[in-house]
Amino acid sequence: MKKQFAVIGMGRFGSSVAQSLHKLGFEVLAVDQSDARIQAINDQVTHAVQADSTDEEALRAIGIRNFDVVVVAIGQDIQASIMTTLILKEMNVGKVIVKAQNDLHGKVLKKIGADKVVFPERDMGNRVAHHLISPNILDYIELSDDYSIVEIQATRSMAGRSLRELDIRARYGCNVMAIKQGDRMNIAPYAEDRLVESDILVVVGKNADLANFERAYSEG
Repeated sequence: MKKQFAVIGMGRFGSSVAQSLHKLGFEVLAVDQSDARIQAINDQVTHAVQADSTDEEALRAIGIRNFDVVVVAIGQDIQASIMTTLILKEMNVGKVIVKAQNDLHGKVLKKIGADKVVFPERDMGNRVAHHLISPNILDYIELSDDYSIVEIQATRSMAGRSLRELDIRARYGCNVMAIKQGDRMNIAPYAEDRLVESDILVVVGKNADLANFERAYSEG
C-alpha cells in the first residue's frame, strides 16, 4: 500500500511538494487556511481542505493521524509552524517533516520533535552557488552539515580513464556512488569502468573533500 501524504501550507513550496507527490501517484491531502489557495490546488491533489492547522480539533476532524507523512510547509508564520508541529507530534503522527525559515527556527523544530527539518531557500542557494563555482556541477544535495551528494558532468580530461585510474577515493576522500550514462544508471560502477565526456558521476563525501573535488573538476 502506497504512503499517504498530507501537506499543510499551500504557498510556493507546499503546493510544489503536494503537486509533485500527486503526480508520482501518491494520495495527497492539501491543507491551508486560505480558501483561495485551496481552490487553486483542488484539482491537482487527491483532497484539499480549508482548515486552521493550529487548531487540534480541526486537524482531528480531517483525519490527519491517518496519514503516514505530514509536511508542514507554512511560510512566514513561524509561530503557526511551531504550534502545528507540536500538535502533530502530540497526536503521534507517523512522520512530520517541517520547512524552516532559518537556523533558529530549525533548532526549535528539532527540539519539539520534528522528524526532519528542511531549508528549501538555503538549499536552493547552495545549489545555485555550486553551479556558479563549477559549470560541471549539475546538482547538489546536502545530507547533513558535514556531508553532501553532487552530480558532476565528466570533463574532457576524465574521458577515457577508468575509476581506478582516477582514484577519486584516495585523492579526494569521495566515493562515486553511481554513473549516469544517458538513460542508464549504473549504481554499482566497477573500478575498470571507463568514463566518456557525456557521463554524469554521482559522488558523496564530506563537504570539504567535495569542494576540493569540484575545484579539480572546474580546473579540469
